[in-house]
Amino acid sequence: MSVDKNLGASATPGASLSMGRVAIARLRDLALLPALVALVIVGSLVSPVFLNPNNITTILTSSAALALIVLAESLIMITGKFDLSLESIYGFAPAIGAMVVIPAAQFGFGMELPTWAGIMVVLAVGGLVGFVNGFLVVQLRLNAFIVTLAMLIVLRGMLVGATSGRTLFDLPDAFYGLMVITFLGLPLAVWLAAVAFLIAGLVLRYHRLGRALYAIGGNPEAARAAGIRVERVIWGVYVLAGVLAALGGLAITGYVGAISANQGNGLIFTVFAAAVIGGISLDGGKGTMFGALTGVLLLGVVQNVLTLAQVPSFWIQAIYGAIILGSLIIARFAGGQVQQ
Repeated sequence: MSVDKNLGASATPGASLSMGRVAIARLRDLALLPALVALVIVGSLVSPVFLNPNNITTILTSSAALALIVLAESLIMITGKFDLSLESIYGFAPAIGAMVVIPAAQFGFGMELPTWAGIMVVLAVGGLVGFVNGFLVVQLRLNAFIVTLAMLIVLRGMLVGATSGRTLFDLPDAFYGLMVITFLGLPLAVWLAAVAFLIAGLVLRYHRLGRALYAIGGNPEAARAAGIRVERVIWGVYVLAGVLAALGGLAITGYVGAISANQGNGLIFTVFAAAVIGGISLDGGKGTMFGALTGVLLLGVVQNVLTLAQVPSFWIQAIYGAIILGSLIIARFAGGQVQQ
């Protein structure tokens, strides 16, 4: 009888600890929702247009491209790595895909390939850059931050050089398709981002690959000892991230209606902000897709409210940064992760 009591006593704390961790994780996922609700209330007070369905559609549409690249960065961050070059893939991949399609008179390469081939080139370029990043980080064991920073600079220079600093207009309709084609009143880019986050969230929560990503980010040596092919998984995540960044570039191309030589320039700061305030840990092994998505929506709503409030452009960046810091502090305390 005493043995049973001891077993019960020893099991109860462990079960309580496990339940406590689950509760904290769920709380962390929901940490930004109060901030989102507060911003919605502020937005409705700032302008009666804010809650108009057309404005809600505008927020979702303008956030779709950012969502895809935040998803890409979040997956890499969960493994404990970084990829700064995603912002350059965001501009470089669509530009190369367009330039193999459009004639030389429109500043293309003169190859004039079919439009479908150009779209495939966009995705292939994104995947190829991710493959090279993965090779340098995984096989050569170079520092991910430095490697991807160098790749960011290389791709940015190649984009400016290939376009001669020009903006590419009059692209084939397919390059605008993610924003022009709608379903149930929303552009395909919004649905694509939603489906991508849903699939990623389900994989991370229920599939062994998702558990492998968390294990690698938490302790790569322990993951390797458990039989996880750490190098292969990380390499694959880099390739997937490159493709997602290329898709994000296609989405913003459709939104803007052109490809500029500085497309995506400086975007990586916003990407990291959305991921981090959404609960994705810079140390790896922590974070969910729901949290990352709420981070994207938070920044989208902030930008929209500031625009409706007609805040002067030279103040927007300061306010934007302050709100990001405030949201990060709230998420940190609400998630029970205060540093000791």
